[in-house]
Amino acid sequence: MKKKLIEVSLPLDDINKACVKEKSIRHGHPSTLHLWWARRPLAACRAVLFASLVDDPSSCPDRFPTEDAQERERERLFDIIRRLVIWENSTNETVLNEARQEILKSCDGNPPPVLDPFCGGGSIPLEAQRLGLEAHGSDLNPVAVLITKALVEIPPRFAGMPPVNPESRKQFARPGGWRGAMGLAEDVRYYGKWMRDEAESRIGHLYPKVKVPGQGEATVIAWLWARTVRCPNPACGAELPLARSFSLSTKAGRPKWVEPLVNRDTKSVGFAVGSSSENSARPGTVGRRGAVCLVCREPTSLEYLRGEGRAKRMNTRLMAIVAEGERTRLYLPPAPEQEEIAGSAVPVNPPETMLEPQALGFRVPAYGMTRHRDLFTNRQLLALETYAALVAEARERIQQDAIRAGLDGSDSDRLEAGGRGATAYADAIAVYLGLGVSKSADKNSSLVRWMTSRDSIFNTFARQTLSMVWDFAEVNAVGEQAGGFAESTRWTAESLANLGNGRVAIATQCDAANAGSGRFMVSTDPPYYDNIGYADLSDFFYVWLRTALGPVLPQLFSTLLTPKERELIAAPHRFAGDRGQAEMHFELGLREAFGRIRRIQDVTFPVTVYYAFKQAEEDADLGDETPNSQAVASTGWETMLEGLVDSGFAVTGTWPMRTEWGTRMRSQDANALASSIVLVCRPRPDTAPAASRRELERLLKAELPDALRKLQQGSIAPVDLQQAAIGPGMAVFSRFSKVVETNGAPMSVRTALGLINQTLDEVLSEQESEFDRDSRWALAWFQSHAMEEGAYGVAQVLATAKDISVEGLVQAGFVYSKAGRVRLLRPDELPADWHPSRDSRLTVWEVTHHLIRVLEKEGEMAAAGILQAAGARAEPARDLAYRLYSICERKKWSKEAQPYNGLVLAWPEISRLAGKLSTTTPSSQTQLFEN
Repeated sequence: MKKKLIEVSLPLDDINKACVKEKSIRHGHPSTLHLWWARRPLAACRAVLFASLVDDPSSCPDRFPTEDAQERERERLFDIIRRLVIWENSTNETVLNEARQEILKSCDGNPPPVLDPFCGGGSIPLEAQRLGLEAHGSDLNPVAVLITKALVEIPPRFAGMPPVNPESRKQFARPGGWRGAMGLAEDVRYYGKWMRDEAESRIGHLYPKVKVPGQGEATVIAWLWARTVRCPNPACGAELPLARSFSLSTKAGRPKWVEPLVNRDTKSVGFAVGSSSENSARPGTVGRRGAVCLVCREPTSLEYLRGEGRAKRMNTRLMAIVAEGERTRLYLPPAPEQEEIAGSAVPVNPPETMLEPQALGFRVPAYGMTRHRDLFTNRQLLALETYAALVAEARERIQQDAIRAGLDGSDSDRLEAGGRGATAYADAIAVYLGLGVSKSADKNSSLVRWMTSRDSIFNTFARQTLSMVWDFAEVNAVGEQAGGFAESTRWTAESLANLGNGRVAIATQCDAANAGSGRFMVSTDPPYYDNIGYADLSDFFYVWLRTALGPVLPQLFSTLLTPKERELIAAPHRFAGDRGQAEMHFELGLREAFGRIRRIQDVTFPVTVYYAFKQAEEDADLGDETPNSQAVASTGWETMLEGLVDSGFAVTGTWPMRTEWGTRMRSQDANALASSIVLVCRPRPDTAPAASRRELERLLKAELPDALRKLQQGSIAPVDLQQAAIGPGMAVFSRFSKVVETNGAPMSVRTALGLINQTLDEVLSEQESEFDRDSRWALAWFQSHAMEEGAYGVAQVLATAKDISVEGLVQAGFVYSKAGRVRLLRPDELPADWHPSRDSRLTVWEVTHHLIRVLEKEGEMAAAGILQAAGARAEPARDLAYRLYSICERKKWSKEAQPYNGLVLAWPEISRLAGKLSTTTPSSQTQLFEN
């Protein structure tokens, strides 16, 4: 069986750079069609699919008989991937056709259909379709299925068709024609605008303009509200506004804030808007522990606030109004008539469906928000109801206009039944308009925050939770500005315009254990244990999608809320709080899913599985021979890998794909993964031998160091190293039919993970031999004290053991010693004028920490100068960052870990810039390390 390129080599740096860049792409990106959680970058999906289908040159010895010939051919394929993953080439037919031809060549002209049984936001089916493949996606969640249909199933069905709206029909022929889904996109724009205009005529009186002193009237962008309760102090009883901050804008130049006007005589609070050259905003009134009354200054507990919310005694007060000025934002004080008009809105049929109080990431039920309607103000509910109802009216218009435009009016088959006439076309445009309504709900709830740094809003799902928001922004639902339906349809149309090419695809609502009929190449991104509660979260959108699109797609929206019984997450609340039952449900479900994949997989091609779960646990019993009887395992990884191994798969390759946000240190979170690990799997041969525990340990010690060194050379983030090491480690474990413990029992995946992580720690420890004596002392001191003080005597004993002295370390410039106390200097305390060329006692420790200092304060180019001048100490400096991160991770020093993670993430760019600098290096910098 031929090896595929993904099982041998990839241009990983180029793929990762494209993934990172793609995260900043908004306009026209398919992800802007509608929110879905934890999407994989399209660049990664495209590269993985291509490399899974194309033969590695080593599999074609007749064409490439030598290693040099194979490397040349590999480089040619890499060049295709490098161009393929660039965002600007995602619709470049020249580049795509070149990739398609390579796929056809390796597949004898008959490539397999591709299936993603956990399709989520549709990234993998979309990229399979772009590559000219027959794409199939399935998911249990109807919101995910709808998004995938909108991306890959609907556009090709109506590809190349001109728009049907009367305005476009009046125009002359469009230069170049209506390629792909451009016609669909144009109709979404037109009918979306009609819906916005119609909504304004019906409910526009609820969104009045605001009077601006001396300037007439201005359109409101957002109303800023604070929730309120009555002060529990019996002697006070004032209305207590709950605001996390009174700041309105922190933009440089002229900050704005809300100025509370406290009248202690009347026990009342009003609001004004303050501004000056310096921000003089008062601190907010509410935090993690509770609130403080502005009138009596008495504290109020968080439990009291929750109780008031549950008793429905929590109200709202208007604090400020944000209006549209001349190329600026106007911040205005609250107006009584504005508050009165907002309070006059009465929703007709709001969603009364219940929130799951114990769902993953749900915080709001504790404050009395128990129904979906509770997440919105009455004005927001009425606006969303109005838009949802207008979808049906727009659909009738579209159908009539489509018949006038020449579409078959006699074809009564609906979109859901595979129709292609006027009826189905009207359904198709209605789907995108309904998605626009749902998408706008994300920015039209009472959980939307005002972003003071950008004078804009955070959407409801800025994180994958429903968390309490005390002061919130209500956007103008009928306006043209950010957050309204008009903006949502513009984004929808823009992303749709780039779709439509490729073969017709199929998106199905289906349990992963029953997905697919036939033979497929499978590539998938399964759920991450207990990280995201997809079904409970997506109900937020489902209630509006069902209202708008229930008649259009009755099968897809047949249930009151999204199905949950078979959803594959480890959610204890689904099992009366029993975590063991939740874990068992997840494990058995994944085993069923991987068993199904094993049965339908075309064995000519590998299975690829994305995984980005991070959950480390200390386990005191990972096998009776584990040193120190303690190691680290991961329940999320364990259950996923158990499913793979038990289904008969062996890991044949592993690739860390950079799928999260960029490289600057200030944006790093030491607890957030930067990469997805792509596991490449093949069916394990029936003849696979068994192995003993001792043999597994021997092979791990033999094979893991080289694999880990390659990962480090690729500058994988330290936060991801433990996860990435699982791949090559499991490649060893899973090649055997079983690994037998000394007592004759088969080794569990959990024990294997513990051994892999133990080996990883040993490899990192062994790298300490690369460091000079001073750095080895600092590393040992850091393990015990981090950057805190310790006793001089202890420091001197440690120094003597390494044949150095504390005084010498102080002279070296990175240790502080006074009054019998010693500590390491923090990066920000190191001398700003330091440079490797002037350091007569240059250490790896100094290079690492000065790089951190310079990178944070001066940027990549300044850090590149340090790196270039560090000479032979440069690479060990990166290894030291890995080692220090692993220490911080083990000791749960989250804050201390962040700089080391950030340095490694920035390393590729620093190295690239260093390579452009002069190669002349003082001889003092290239001296051999001290032993």
